[in-house]
Amino acid sequence: MLISEIFYSLQGEGELTGVPSVFVRTSGCNLRCNWCDTPYASWAPEGRPMTPDEIVAAVVVHPARHVVLTGGEPMIAPGIHELAFQLQERGYHITIETAATVPPRGIACDLASLSPKLAHSVPDARLDDTWRKKHEELRWQPEVVAKWIAAGDYQLKFVVGRESDIDEMEVMLRETACAVPHVKVLLMPEGTTVEALRSRAGWLSELCKVRGYRYAPRLHIELYGNKRGT
Repeated sequence: MLISEIFYSLQGEGELTGVPSVFVRTSGCNLRCNWCDTPYASWAPEGRPMTPDEIVAAVVVHPARHVVLTGGEPMIAPGIHELAFQLQERGYHITIETAATVPPRGIACDLASLSPKLAHSVPDARLDDTWRKKHEELRWQPEVVAKWIAAGDYQLKFVVGRESDIDEMEVMLRETACAVPHVKVLLMPEGTTVEALRSRAGWLSELCKVRGYRYAPRLHIELYGNKRGT
């Protein structure tokens, strides 16, 4: 599979924020989010081919017991099931960060970090209509989300840019036909700078208080800025 980067850092998002983790970032994505913060793994995929054995060898040199399979979209990477199995066999806690457009199909996973894309994610004129149409058709798959929820522990993480996004998100959650506790829904402000995140933090945190959802900061941006390997 094509690997963009493997690095050791702190988990910056979600329920495990702050936990030392090894990140394995696959390169390649079936979506083209307009605000994507890892274009080198999606819009213009780059990296080097690695086998599951080679990836595991790069993981075990770090002291962490948590591994995050991320992307791009890790679930489209050839060999991802074998990689997850090998990591599970070695006793690692595995988080899979996915847009939930591809079903789990029995993959080894301790925490599915599901990040369905809202309407504001559709790519702008930098891409032609073919990609915009593909993105719109794929970005929301309620039946796939339901399969992930049924498969094991999960969190639902939504990137929010405006207050109306919450109403759209709640419609989407109903379409899964799953009883999703509000504590499993994490709302993360859209932005790749501390300033952008803080500009949305006030009203988004208040909405979380009113509606009972979890506010999700982006710790890695606070600590390191928007740069690779963090």
